Amino acid sequence: MSTEPTPAPCAAEAIEHQSVEVDIACAGFGPATAGFLTTLCRAWTENPADPSMESRVMPGMPLQILCYERADDIASGVSGVVTQARGIRASFPSLEDAQIPMAAPITSERVLYLLDPIGASRRSAVLRFGDFLLGLGGKLWLKDHAFELPWTPSFLHKKGGLVLSIGQFNQWVGSQLMADGFAQIWPATPVSGPLIENGTVTGLRLADQGVDKNGCPADGFLAGMDVRARLTVVGDGPVGQVSQALDAAFGLPKGHHRGDWALGMKFVIELPEDTELTPGTVWHTFGFPEPEIFGFLYVHPGRLASVGIFVPSWMGDPARTVYRYLQHYIQHPALWKHLKDGTLRSWGAKSLEESGKQGEPFLVGDGYARIGESSGSTNMLTGSGVDEAWTTGVQLGESVIDLLRAGLPFTRENLATTYEDRRRGSWVERGAREAENARNGFHYGFIPGLMGMALAGLTKGKLYLPTHPRPAHRQIQTATAIAAVDHEKAAKLALKENRPLHDALLSVRGWPEIPFDGRLLMSHQDALLLGGKVQAMPGFADHVAFINRGLCQVCQEKTCIAMCSGQAITLGENNQPAFEREKCIHCGGCLWNCPHTPPGRQSNVDFQAGSGGLHSAEN
Repeated sequence: MSTEPTPAPCAAEAIEHQSVEVDIACAGFGPATAGFLTTLCRAWTENPADPSMESRVMPGMPLQILCYERADDIASGVSGVVTQARGIRASFPSLEDAQIPMAAPITSERVLYLLDPIGASRRSAVLRFGDFLLGLGGKLWLKDHAFELPWTPSFLHKKGGLVLSIGQFNQWVGSQLMADGFAQIWPATPVSGPLIENGTVTGLRLADQGVDKNGCPADGFLAGMDVRARLTVVGDGPVGQVSQALDAAFGLPKGHHRGDWALGMKFVIELPEDTELTPGTVWHTFGFPEPEIFGFLYVHPGRLASVGIFVPSWMGDPARTVYRYLQHYIQHPALWKHLKDGTLRSWGAKSLEESGKQGEPFLVGDGYARIGESSGSTNMLTGSGVDEAWTTGVQLGESVIDLLRAGLPFTRENLATTYEDRRRGSWVERGAREAENARNGFHYGFIPGLMGMALAGLTKGKLYLPTHPRPAHRQIQTATAIAAVDHEKAAKLALKENRPLHDALLSVRGWPEIPFDGRLLMSHQDALLLGGKVQAMPGFADHVAFINRGLCQVCQEKTCIAMCSGQAITLGENNQPAFEREKCIHCGGCLWNCPHTPPGRQSNVDFQAGSGGLHSAEN
C-alpha cells in the first residue's frame, strides 16, 4: 500500500493574483476578533483626530481594516454558552443583559451525574458498581435516574455570569462595529491561507472562485485576491485554514501539542409553555449517553434552551456518532420531562480544540498575532472559552494602539513585549496554567479523568495526573475493538435499512431506535435543513479532500463518516469516503477523526477554505 499523497487532479499553474493593501487584515470573525475590533474602534471614536489612527496605505483616512469571515453571516456562530463575562463586562461596563438578544444572567447552576436508564452505554465494571450503590439509595439520592452533586465545584461556578447565544452576541457586536464604519467585515469570504515571505506574514490570500470541485480553473475563474497588510490578526478558530497553515509553517513551541479535541453538538429547543425552567438556568451533566460524554442545558429568555453534548477525542470508540447520541441524551428522564413537548428550533455543531495551554502556538511573529481559541486560550478546567477569547482580542487591540502611538512596526519583538506580555500577566494566563493539566487523567479512563480534574481544580493546578497525550488519530481504537458479532449484525442491518454502519451499530449494542415525531425528534437531514443550512455557493472547490486514497481504502474504522456532523461524508465506491459539500457545516470533525494518517501529518484529511455552512442566529 502506498503512503504517497494521491496526485492532484490538475497541475498547479502560476496564477497572477491581484492585490490590495490595507493596514490590518483579520481572518475570522468570532468573539476574539470582535474584542479586538471593538477595542480599536472605541479608541478611534474617542479621538478621531489621533494621528496614530491614520492609515499608512490611504493617508488622510482612518486605519484601513478588513475582516474576512468564511460563514455566510457574522451571526452564524455555533454555540450556546455560559460565561462569567468578566472580559466582556470590562469592555461594556454599563452593559444591560437585555441589550443582547437571548442573553440572561445566570440564576442557578446544577451538576448532574446521569445514570444509564437503558443499559446500553459502555460502562466499566467499576462504574456499574458505583451506579448500583447509588441505586440503593433510591429516591433519597436519585431522581429521574440522576444524582445531583450536593455542591458545585468552585472552578465550575459562573456566578454573576451570562447565558449567551454566540450567534446573537456576534451579531450584536458586529452591527455596532459596522455602524461606526471603522472596520469592514466581509462574511461569505473564505481565506485560503496566509501570505508568508521570508518568515514574515504579509497578509492573506482569499480563496479562488470559478473553479471546479477539485480547485481547477473553470468558467468564470477569478484568482483569490492577495490582501497585503502591516498586521495580520488570526482568529479563525482551531480548524481555520490560516491557523493550520501557520502551525505547519512555524510549528508549535517545544512540548506543546494539539492532541485533545471534542465535537460539540447542540439543539436550540423551544420549551413548552408550561415549562418550569427559567431563564438563566444552567445544568452541567456527565455520565450519559456514554461515560466520556459531557452535556449541558442552558435556558435563554423566550422559553428557548440550548441543549447539547461534547464527544471527546479520548473516547476511543471508532463508532462514535454524535447526532444519534444527542437524541438519546435529550431523552434521558432528567431532561426529557422538561423537553418532551418542546419544538426543535435550530441545530449546530463545531470542533473544539481542547488542549488548552498545552496546545498554545507561537502567539506572535513578524507581521502577525493569534487570538482566541486557536491561540490556546480556552480554559479546559472551567470549560470556558468565549470570555477568554474576547479578552485576548482586547489585549491585542490595546497592544496595537500602543505600537501605533509609539510609531513602532509589528515585529515579533514588539508584539511580544506588548500583546504577549499583556496576556502573560492577565487572568486568562493564570486560568490557563491552572487548567493546563486538568484533562490529563482522561487518557487513563473516565474515573481517573474526573479525579484528575478535581485534583487540579481544588489545588489551582498545583497537583495533577501526569500523562503523555497521544495525537488525536492515535486515540481512536481499531475496528477490532468492536466485537465481530456486533460488527456483522450492524453490517446486515445497515444494508437492509440503507443506514450508516455506525448508526446501525448503536442499535445492535442495545440503544433503542429514535421515535421520530417530526417536531423535536427528527432525522439527521431534517435537522440539518431546520438548523439553517446554507447551500454552498457555486464556484468554490471542495474544502474536504482525502490526501491518500489508499489509506482510506484499507481503513476499517471510517470514523470520519461516524463523526461527520452533516452526513456530508458517506461511504462511496471502493470502500472510500465520498464528500458532498452541500451538506457540510464546516464543523471540522473529520480533520481529527482520521485513524490512518500519512507519515509526518496529523490527518489524512485536508480541511481547506470553503463556503457554506450553517446560518442560524439562534446558534
